[in-house]
Amino acid sequence: MNPPTIAGALAWARRQIEPLEARLLLRHVCRCTLAHLAAWPEKSLDIPAWDSFRALVERRASGEPVAYLLGEREFHGYRFVVTPAVLIPRPETELLVELALACCAAQAHAKVLDLGTGSGVLAVSLAMELDQADVTAVDCSRAALAVAAENAATHGAKINFVHGNWYEALDGEKFKLIVANPPYIAADDPHLERGDLRFEPRAALVAGASGLDDLAAIATGAPAHLEQGGYLLMEHGFDQAEAARGLLADAGFMAIASWTDLAGIERVSGGQWRPP
Repeated sequence: MNPPTIAGALAWARRQIEPLEARLLLRHVCRCTLAHLAAWPEKSLDIPAWDSFRALVERRASGEPVAYLLGEREFHGYRFVVTPAVLIPRPETELLVELALACCAAQAHAKVLDLGTGSGVLAVSLAMELDQADVTAVDCSRAALAVAAENAATHGAKINFVHGNWYEALDGEKFKLIVANPPYIAADDPHLERGDLRFEPRAALVAGASGLDDLAAIATGAPAHLEQGGYLLMEHGFDQAEAARGLLADAGFMAIASWTDLAGIERVSGGQWRPP
């Protein structure tokens, strides 16, 4: 059987996966733009491209995330490499970037700490937007740090990468801002067996029986690593804002607040350490 045309390949794929996903996978295989696919529907695929496309469609039909199949995902206007060693960046996390930028607006040389950096989307985005900031990114996974370092190199972002669990390798260093998108899903949450979460690293998702263990550790440890007047911002689950504010209050933070994402969900909570 001869390989089909672009239109034929997409028609075959749409019987198994979403149309946009099919176009993204075929663009990836053909190394072309979506506009090229639309402009040349009658063009035949070669055999290697058809074989590769079929394999990717079948993997997507079995549930594998598109981001892992493509090996990349866009975040805050930048394109990032992603692998199964890291979480897939999600649009709601861009709120954390926007809040962080606001916290550092008045301090050009701010020291910023990204805890649990994963693919490095927060650290790289902040380093790119705050070109005079001193950014440190921490993760307990060496595989994740390798992905983050690759992304930093791609974008020319200067970041100090540290291997360790939360604050343990920072030796008393203090920062103007700490940001974190830590694990916050409860161990028995049924969502872990659905959708993309089935394929993402469990250690980057689950934080104890309630999902609050890592949020608590970050809030409790932050005062020892914040400058006076510094800020802590933490992403959390859709129903954890009240609990997160409680953790911040217990740790002694002031000006505690939660902020909503574009869906109207309280997605980030934070506070200021000893305002001047």
